[in-house]
Amino acid sequence: MNKRLISLATIVLLLCLCAISVGAYYQYELNKPVVRSGTVKVIEIRSGQSFNSITQQLIAEGLLDSPWIMKTYGRVSGLSSKLKAGEYQLEGELTIPQLVDVLVSGRSISYQITLVEGWTFKELLNELSRHNKLKKVVEGNEPLDILSAVTDQYQHPEGLFFPDTYAYKRHDTDLSVLVRAFNRMQTVLKEEWGLRNKKVPLASPYEALILASIVEKETGDASERAQIAGVFVRRINKGMRLQTDPTVIYGLGDDYNGNITRAHLKQYTPYNTYRINGLPPTPIALAGREAIHAALHPDSSKSLYFVAKGNGLHYFSETLKEHVNAVNKYQIYKRKKNYRSTK
Repeated sequence: MNKRLISLATIVLLLCLCAISVGAYYQYELNKPVVRSGTVKVIEIRSGQSFNSITQQLIAEGLLDSPWIMKTYGRVSGLSSKLKAGEYQLEGELTIPQLVDVLVSGRSISYQITLVEGWTFKELLNELSRHNKLKKVVEGNEPLDILSAVTDQYQHPEGLFFPDTYAYKRHDTDLSVLVRAFNRMQTVLKEEWGLRNKKVPLASPYEALILASIVEKETGDASERAQIAGVFVRRINKGMRLQTDPTVIYGLGDDYNGNITRAHLKQYTPYNTYRINGLPPTPIALAGREAIHAALHPDSSKSLYFVAKGNGLHYFSETLKEHVNAVNKYQIYKRKKNYRSTK
């Protein structure tokens, strides 16, 4: 009987020693860095991917030698079902618990896309297509179909998206960027419209956006925006046509080859403000907050004309005679090889 007890005690002792050894090894493996200092790894966790599959992926990436430590930790910690889909950058010294914490955090890699003031909707779509981390769901669709996926408030997509830098993550959609940019524009328009100079002859935030888009295209210098807007507002008040080249260019579409001619100025399009009264039917480009603000807070001078001086700025005139003299000075007699207009 005593021998049996001794044998049983020996077995229990051996089992305890084995358990202690296994536990010690487990703790050792948990505390051992699997991502070493100076190493950078990018791991993508797909939506719906199992913990076992993720473990095999980490083995394939050379981060784990065997799956059992990772799987055991996942079960013991209760985190195996809490990993979030995304693209993660693993760097520095990371143990298995630290690695799992990263994958649970949801702090996946973020990318950026910048929509630029003065861009057309076509240029915006080209930029979206260039970002291969974005999932393409609207790419290749007609502009009106894309617009209908974003909103049913408008009939034309031009100018409805706020120019800014937007962060996104892998597999976010191009549509999600458009929706965010559209909502941002609606917020900015509402804010600026609420602060507007109520003497400005604009009937709606959308008309403000149309005028702002023209201001955006007419000058690249922030100091001139209110002056440019002032000229257009005074012309509207006097029943004068806006006569602004960017609207002509926009109306020409793909027929514009970089050189605007007298024939273009005479050609009728719904956007040619040499031929139509008032504002064109839609914006002609993306307008930033500063241009929107200028459209709703034009300067109070008396100028009715302006001409590009060739250095990115404009000369403003109150009379047609003064304007003609300025045109002769800056665009005919003294045009130089380094002459440049604005946008």
